[in-house]
Amino acid sequence: MTPPLLHIQDLSVRLGTGPEAATVVRNMDLQIRPGELLALVGESGSGKSVSVLSILRLMPEAITRYTGRILFRDGEKEVDLLQLPVRDLQALRGNRIAMIFQEPMTALNPVLNCGRQVAEVLQQHRGLSRKAALAEATEWFRKVRLPHPESIGRRYPHQLSGGQKQRVMIAMALCCRPALLLCDEPTTALDVTVQKTILELIKELQQELGMAVLFITHDLGVVADIADRIAILYRGDLLEVADKHTLLQRPQHPYTRALLACRPALHPKGAPLPLVADFLEGKERPTEQPAAKAPAASEVLLRARGLTVQFPTRTNLWGRTLESFTAVDQVDLDLYRGETLGLVGESGCGKTTLGRTLLRLVEPTSGTIALAGQDLLKLDRKQLRSFRRNVQLVFQDPFSSLNPRLTIADALEEPLQVQQGLPGRERRQRVRQLLDQVGLPEDAGGRYPHAFSGGQRQRIVIARALALNPSLLVCDESVSALDVSVQAQVLNLLNDLRRELGLTLLFISHDLSVVRYMSDRIAVMQAGRIVELGDAEAVYHNPAHPYTQTLLEALPGRSAFPGV
Repeated sequence: MTPPLLHIQDLSVRLGTGPEAATVVRNMDLQIRPGELLALVGESGSGKSVSVLSILRLMPEAITRYTGRILFRDGEKEVDLLQLPVRDLQALRGNRIAMIFQEPMTALNPVLNCGRQVAEVLQQHRGLSRKAALAEATEWFRKVRLPHPESIGRRYPHQLSGGQKQRVMIAMALCCRPALLLCDEPTTALDVTVQKTILELIKELQQELGMAVLFITHDLGVVADIADRIAILYRGDLLEVADKHTLLQRPQHPYTRALLACRPALHPKGAPLPLVADFLEGKERPTEQPAAKAPAASEVLLRARGLTVQFPTRTNLWGRTLESFTAVDQVDLDLYRGETLGLVGESGCGKTTLGRTLLRLVEPTSGTIALAGQDLLKLDRKQLRSFRRNVQLVFQDPFSSLNPRLTIADALEEPLQVQQGLPGRERRQRVRQLLDQVGLPEDAGGRYPHAFSGGQRQRIVIARALALNPSLLVCDESVSALDVSVQAQVLNLLNDLRRELGLTLLFISHDLSVVRYMSDRIAVMQAGRIVELGDAEAVYHNPAHPYTQTLLEALPGRSAFPGV
């Protein structure tokens, strides 16, 4: 049998100093063989990124303590990376062992063009001249299928899209033809179509170069099509390691079964999603539950006609627009009272701009918007303030939408005081009610945003949106950055609140499977236009427009999970 390229033996990683130090990885034992793609799957906080960063000793040295061994086979010799001198380790980094980071914008240097950044790696590790390195970088841009590779090399990171920046990172990682590639959530922030392209590219280059890949993700669906083996990590403990087919079809550990069962695509629309806690406590829910009935589409709550939004891209000295970009193009849309309308499309299609324009947070260039028959574009300041009480927005990133200097109670009380002028006693009573509605304890009100997990912060943002008893809630990618298990909790909460409070939801996302689970109807948006609109099940299972078909085909794990 071929010896492993990388063998992690009894690895434990402890972070911090003094009494606050914590062991975040415990007694990990893992092997990767040449040419193999191993996926390391776990939720945020499971220790998967720490495990991979430890391979190259990229964790802060002052607060990190390692025990165990990380053996890497470099040619005929085997070295322990944890004991290797820094100079020898630097010779391996980016050369024999390379890494693709989760966020390319922060991993790339903003003041160097992309060609120069890839060329630096080639000059450092292969000793090429600057001219030869730049030519080689251009060839790698062509290999990772970047458009116009010569001009890409002259551009800076901010001039590229998210998918293009990630391809530059892939070119930088692979240009020295490493034996081992480490991928730390390289597709998490990408649209499903771009994600599919990046996954296929990584798999294709892995097979072409014969390298091993350690791929980190929180979503089993992402690696279901490309992994050879899958390892499951939970709170620092390696629970299960098996080949892909065995693990997906016959998972042994309850946590693995929970990660598989939490996926919205596997459940009827509106049925409660199972939670990780249910499986770990031996209370696995049945997978088939009755779906919630869609409300009768009779009363239009919000209506848009001919809605167009243009942003100036070039102006003259007097501020007159010379060129403009059309973000929303002649959109007609009806939102019925009590329904959930899903708005789906890739980044840049105009769905967020449309959602904000419907709330008068972005002013339209032309068209009409009416809420319950009232023309929103003719409201004066006082009327607009009253309108804002009736509609609320749940943002994608809950941490940046909360004031870090306000306690949760203060953040929830603020709209009650500003908009309704409630006295202190009534405000505090309403805060307790809101925290209870979103499933948080009463003492959560005295803490600050940083003291909560991502899922808990999203619940807080939802509670704040509900403070003024709105009739319409716009959820803008409100679960896209969450782990699948936390996502299940938030989706269950939104469905429960919708039924209890009679809310109308505009649910914006780039993931058709999540939109199908949440929505009564789906509107598909491309390049500022609504290209398909209809019943959620009909659009999902029998899409009429080629773009909708493309979004469906790009959903992760479709071939590995029947029925997705």
